[in-house]
Amino acid sequence: MPNYADILRYIDSIARDKEIDKESLIVGIEQAMAQALAKKYGVDDVELTIDRETGEIDCNYDVSMEEQGRIFAMSVKQAIISRVREAERDVIFNEFEQKQGEIQSGTVQRFEGDTVIVNLGRNIEGILPRAEKVRSESYNVGERIRALILEVKKVGPRVKVILSRAHRDLVRALFELEVPEIADGTIQIRRIEREPGYRTKLAVDSTDSKVDCVGACVGVRGTRIKSIIDELNGERIDIIRWNDDPQTLIANALKPAEIAHIELDPASRKALVLVNEDQQSLAIGRKGQNVRLASKLTGWDIDIMTQAELARSVEAEDQAVRAQQTGDAATAATAATAAGNPAPAGGSASDGDGGAGAAGAARQADGTGDAGATPATDQGDNDDGEAARQQSQGNAG
Repeated sequence: MPNYADILRYIDSIARDKEIDKESLIVGIEQAMAQALAKKYGVDDVELTIDRETGEIDCNYDVSMEEQGRIFAMSVKQAIISRVREAERDVIFNEFEQKQGEIQSGTVQRFEGDTVIVNLGRNIEGILPRAEKVRSESYNVGERIRALILEVKKVGPRVKVILSRAHRDLVRALFELEVPEIADGTIQIRRIEREPGYRTKLAVDSTDSKVDCVGACVGVRGTRIKSIIDELNGERIDIIRWNDDPQTLIANALKPAEIAHIELDPASRKALVLVNEDQQSLAIGRKGQNVRLASKLTGWDIDIMTQAELARSVEAEDQAVRAQQTGDAATAATAATAAGNPAPAGGSASDGDGGAGAAGAARQADGTGDAGATPATDQGDNDDGEAARQQSQGNAG
């Protein structure tokens, strides 16, 4: 006679080792045994339960479990193994789904093409695809790595954990770990824009007027920001103070450059920023990084100019307008080119203020074109006629 209490002990041991729910494991065993009996006897109404207190097996058919034989035992065993794997997958999926958006540490295990496979422990593999890697970073087998859990999904009997080193939320998660004021909500990260491996702009705000949001993120002598920069392998981080006023926010976002004046066009969300000549390259940044990230962070299309460039642009536009009014297509096209809006003679300008060629073509189309075109043609015809008469007189003489 089997010892049913041992069955419960085995079930309890498996549940603890695999960190799965004991009740779901018992239900899986019941289903596996019922399916095996139904298949053996050719019936489909087998009902089987295991007593949770004593471990005794109760079945609606009068069968003896000791007499079922090896095939029945193997069938039940395979079903139990499958059930345990599914339960393990569900446990892992639930655990990492709750960690989505958090930082996970692991060890680089191997490479599959451009994809890095990271061992996250407990035989769980994280996947760092090419699109989520930082181009300036290199990885070696056995190296410790920290990455953001970007996505978790079930793929067959396994859980696929997608990691990222390039996502902007990696910077957010690092600040939440290093700055307690962000973790407890005293300081809020309003917006992040990032070019992985090169530069990040972070806009922060404080819910407590006594707490300096920028100073808290930097830390005493830069200790907090330094640890984050080290984790990102030297990526530059600009921390700016959030402001609901667009002009102030744009000026903060373009720091460390000093801004002379900002002119906003709310209808088109465009901002004209004037700077001194010695601040222009600083405002634009290397390969335009500073102004590009500032534009994304603020949500405004930022155009940076010096006072001299603005004066030249205004003068060229005035010349283009005057040329259009007088019908001088060549001068208008030249002025439009100087103003940074070239349009060939006879071309088109979608924004309506293009080169004079577009305006000239429009005037000709509506009967108000260049009045000088016809006289020029008539004069050419008169010259040809005069030459013919002179030749005729020469022949007569």
